[in-house]
Amino acid sequence: MTFFDRLADAARRNDSLLCVGLDPRPELFSPEVQSAPDPILAFNRSIVDATRDLVCAYKPNYAFYEAHGIEGLRALQETIAYIGDQTPVILDAKRGDIGSTAAAYAQAAYEVWGAGAVTVAPYLGRDAIAPFTAYRDRAVFLLCHTSNPSAGELQTLSVGGANGEPLYLQVAHLAQSWEDAERIGLVVGATYPEALRAVRQAAPGAWMLVPGIGAQGGDVAAAIQTGLREDGLGLVVNVSRGVCYAEDPRAAAEQIRDQINAARACLPAVQSAPLREASQREGEKKALILDLARIGAVRFGTFTLKSGATSPIYIDLRLLASYPDVLARAATAYAGLLQGLNYQRIAAIPYAALPIGTAVSLQTGEPLIYPRKETKAYGTRRAIEGVYESGERVVVLDDLITTGGSKIEAIAPLAEADLTVKDIVVLIDRQGGGQEELARHGYALHSVLNLEQILDVLVAHGEIDETQRQEVNDWLAQT
Repeated sequence: MTFFDRLADAARRNDSLLCVGLDPRPELFSPEVQSAPDPILAFNRSIVDATRDLVCAYKPNYAFYEAHGIEGLRALQETIAYIGDQTPVILDAKRGDIGSTAAAYAQAAYEVWGAGAVTVAPYLGRDAIAPFTAYRDRAVFLLCHTSNPSAGELQTLSVGGANGEPLYLQVAHLAQSWEDAERIGLVVGATYPEALRAVRQAAPGAWMLVPGIGAQGGDVAAAIQTGLREDGLGLVVNVSRGVCYAEDPRAAAEQIRDQINAARACLPAVQSAPLREASQREGEKKALILDLARIGAVRFGTFTLKSGATSPIYIDLRLLASYPDVLARAATAYAGLLQGLNYQRIAAIPYAALPIGTAVSLQTGEPLIYPRKETKAYGTRRAIEGVYESGERVVVLDDLITTGGSKIEAIAPLAEADLTVKDIVVLIDRQGGGQEELARHGYALHSVLNLEQILDVLVAHGEIDETQRQEVNDWLAQT
């Protein structure tokens, strides 16, 4: 998953756009915390423990740790490790340099400190950002319009002549034009709601880190009204002092989260959550289809099949193993179908589904087994690899289905081991009668995509023409 995937997941899981800034000031710590062996770490752990289920992210500010030397930096590293993988971490370091220096800053942020994202100054241009976005599972937040009083001295200067746009909007437009834009967010202060509105118009899909709520005077409702994305996400509303140094940090975080959600609920776009989620799923399917065509997993031409017949389309999902980004997207789609099913283990059918099953297992946390194509004549002589118990219910994963015959063969050793199979999940249904055949044997088929959907998307995006689609449809009608 990308950083922004994890951020969206955390926001939905906790129903929260609140980010708590971890800015330790030992002089403000309680006597109990000050007497701890590592006061900064003890303080941060107490805040994380109190708020973990109320936030979408944490934002440690590097300066507050660097100010305490080696011990402070050690506390930073241990704090991020304590937060763990489930809650995204944005390291507020405001880096900005070029070449090998920028690469070293990126390495420090991601590999040493373990942050998921880092704030970066855009003043040096594209080549200062590239070393950070080279990490495909991480992200950057570019300083766009900051929350401080003198932000306008440079950020609102007009660029491009008398009719030009302010510099901060140029930053937003540039960020959207770069090839790695999907890994770039923007920092826009809540103290300037009209700037938030303008940046949202310039970057409709971008995530924005929004400081300035609380001590700096930013208004929650105004920030949500002007900056929220149409899907009800897209904002990371940061509060530091207002939570960390409140008399009751959990109560303060809960109050601010509820204020944010109350403002979200007032917007029409947020009230249609089921429709929005359905639209999002369709968008993810379209992206997956285009990815499959891009990597050559779906090809058009004249192909000889195993049966000896010729086909105008060839699907080779074994290629997914060589494209981890597409494999991850496919695994997410499988995981979505698995959510409504009852099972204890995943069983992947060799060979194409083995990397898919592994990716799904890693994403869902569910254990994986697989029936061998042939029983070993040595060693354990097992027909099924992995750990399982008699009587367990397993869901079978494969890459695609045509007639369903191979699925029934693959299920046989599972049934012989007294494992129960009711559901089979595939990425692509070739619509060759497989669903009906499985139903006759008492199995339910669940597919992410079918051939008709794939053809529709590829025609709509100009990847194939109507003649090619008709060739495939004619071939399907004859088989």
